[in-house]
Amino acid sequence: MSFRVLSAEIHHETNTFSVHPTGLAAFESRYLLHGAAALAARGDHNTELAGLLDVAHHEGWQVQHVVSAAAGPGGKVTAQAFEALVTPVIDAARKAKKNGALDGVMLMLHGAMVTTSSNDGEGEILRLLRDVTGPDIPVAVSLDPHANVSTQMCALANILVSYTTYPHIDIRTTGARAAKLLHLSMARQTPLRTVRAHRPMLEEANGGRTDTGPMIARHALARAHEGHDGLHAISVNGGFPCADIEQVGPTVLVTCDALGPHASAKAAQIAERLADDIWNCRKDGLNTYLSVQDAARRAFEWCTPDFFTGDFTRDFTRDGGTRPAPQGALVIADYADNPGAGAYGDGTALLAALLEHNVAGACFGPMVDPAAVQTLYRSGPGTVVTLELGGKTEPRLGGGPLWLTGEFVARYDGLVTGSGPMMAGLTRDFGPTAVFRVAGIDILVVSIPHQMLDLEQFVAFGILPQNMKVIALKSMQHFRAAFAPVAGEVIVCDSGALCTLDYASLPYCHVP
Repeated sequence: MSFRVLSAEIHHETNTFSVHPTGLAAFESRYLLHGAAALAARGDHNTELAGLLDVAHHEGWQVQHVVSAAAGPGGKVTAQAFEALVTPVIDAARKAKKNGALDGVMLMLHGAMVTTSSNDGEGEILRLLRDVTGPDIPVAVSLDPHANVSTQMCALANILVSYTTYPHIDIRTTGARAAKLLHLSMARQTPLRTVRAHRPMLEEANGGRTDTGPMIARHALARAHEGHDGLHAISVNGGFPCADIEQVGPTVLVTCDALGPHASAKAAQIAERLADDIWNCRKDGLNTYLSVQDAARRAFEWCTPDFFTGDFTRDFTRDGGTRPAPQGALVIADYADNPGAGAYGDGTALLAALLEHNVAGACFGPMVDPAAVQTLYRSGPGTVVTLELGGKTEPRLGGGPLWLTGEFVARYDGLVTGSGPMMAGLTRDFGPTAVFRVAGIDILVVSIPHQMLDLEQFVAFGILPQNMKVIALKSMQHFRAAFAPVAGEVIVCDSGALCTLDYASLPYCHVP
């Protein structure tokens, strides 16, 4: 039988503390594609849509893909944008249901969307969908593991499956996992349900890192139980803490057989066991968050072997008595000013510290400042320019504007096609972009915020990370997939920007 499946992809991770609402233009600037255009652009890369299509091709489905849309993490999604994105999906579902041409639905969502009218954006999408489809058509949902999964989402979707990696290198695989369970439900006419366990924390203590730490054992336990006792998929979500909502924090989801009490009881047991482990490890952290001053001092030592006092135990050379230069770059991640979590990306605290400590042979990016780009554009490449850089959105967060004098190196249109594990073949747009060299630091100044998660985000603009002593970038964890191979060491700092780990400094009101 050729099943008829409706699909849609709508991604947003909402930082409710951001002063920038997320309107339709924000989706258009990242991607907002309908039907065939979405399939052509995203159907054969590291996307859930590609995973869905892999299964659809193998099983002979007829797929009606409605929309693929995503905006960069930011403030609450406006009612206008939400309606514009969701209405075509609901209309398509209504038409397919009326024509008897709907056997299943697959939605590719983030799981941490907040709108101006709902603290549970994905739950609202599912509610509107169920009003059309009724309760019997199976609905599968793929999620980012930084989802804040609500009880409503689990009540309305049969299948919820999250990526198992952070950095997210298994996005396509996750789409396929969710699609296979949808096929199972349609083919066997076997209803599935998802059991949820939650703990009252803002996030899993390590932000959900899966490259090291307790998540490795949790996922091993999850994989060992999948396929047994009516359990089909187990997802461990770290949660997204920059959302001032009631149902925030880490969850464990177990998709299981819905009929009979055995599978549900077993699902609840394993979900609670994993959630207990998250709770019991809540004070254990993997990252050491340096101040920007400490990070800059470390960078100075890295660039100056004579003064190097790090963890390396290299012998002094026989003739000169100095330490050899460390191999690879020192990568400094500004965790708090990560545009990938809704920070503004214009914080200057780390850059100011690097300049203060005379760190040279370095690159820094992105600095989100469209006004500074336009100031540079009014001069020719190669000219010396003095300008005000960064810190314009909320200067108290992550550092205010810096008056700097440097060389305007080059200008670009800002388009980047990735080559690394997460972004290979996918294009991002930084908008009008410039390289501004100040005291030996190449600063990537952009107009549209994106976190750094691919080497091409420097290379495309003439900055070669492999030739740098220090690489300073704005990201939390995703950067590791591409930058760790060129790093001699990775350190993380908290610059006090919008995604600071100092949660007490943020105006939470709705978190219980």
